[in-house]
Amino acid sequence: MKIKHFFDPDTFTLTYVVFDEKTKDAVVIDPVLDFEQASGTVTDDSTKLVVDFIKQEGLQLHAILETHAHADHLSSSQVLKTLFPKAKIMISEKIKHVQEVFKKHFNIDYLKTDASQFDKLLKDFETVEFGSLKLKAIPTPGHTPACMSFLMGDAVFTGDALFMPDYGTGRCDFPKGSAKDLYASVVNNLYPLPDATRVFVGHDYSPGGREMKFETTIGESKKSNIQLKASTTETEFVSFREARDKTLKAPRLLLPSIQVNIDAGHLPPSEENGKSYLKLPLKPVLRLV
Repeated sequence: MKIKHFFDPDTFTLTYVVFDEKTKDAVVIDPVLDFEQASGTVTDDSTKLVVDFIKQEGLQLHAILETHAHADHLSSSQVLKTLFPKAKIMISEKIKHVQEVFKKHFNIDYLKTDASQFDKLLKDFETVEFGSLKLKAIPTPGHTPACMSFLMGDAVFTGDALFMPDYGTGRCDFPKGSAKDLYASVVNNLYPLPDATRVFVGHDYSPGGREMKFETTIGESKKSNIQLKASTTETEFVSFREARDKTLKAPRLLLPSIQVNIDAGHLPPSEENGKSYLKLPLKPVLRLV
């Protein structure tokens, strides 16, 4: 099993192509669709790099896997689905809970909340085979209630649950997020994996200006993750995480990303003028009137 990474510096996102060199079976994890918010321009430059690699290697794409409904970048799952129609878009079955929350938040009348936009909903600890590749779906809620990590061979793809040891974990202040849940996810579902298990993170923010990194191990995370070591207590982590999250600004692309990603990467339907529109909820904080 081989792993090819693609880094999007605009959103600090890692996309992975996991493939078998012999059988050519492959999956893509967390693909990025480029979005320039000021102009509303949507492009697929990041996806083209992934597509070019798949074609260059002659891979057979079986699935497009989402670790969760991302809040910092748009998913290009539908672009990949158009180019590779046999590939199935997959996400945790708990995405329904996220859809229900944000359908109300954005007042999106067209959004279905049964997750039927996705081709397959993954159950907790379900095993799925993609030709010669095998995946175990490990629930890792906390960042969102529908976060899922993917164990393939000796590698686990942790999305926003677990980052590089010098950065820590994902934030837990989104609707239905929970620092307590994230602690349980990491300690009960990830840290019991063999220490040699390779960890491939969903983002890297290069703390201290170091070069971008995307791979660590379970053993190294247990020993030196600055926010959640194997020895960290639940009280310590929850106290730290909740205090830190109160200081964080909303992700730059939060509002557009969520609207697209809970709908399996579909852009909003065109209106009578042929254009699509994203919603921007206002939160007036007026102190003079």
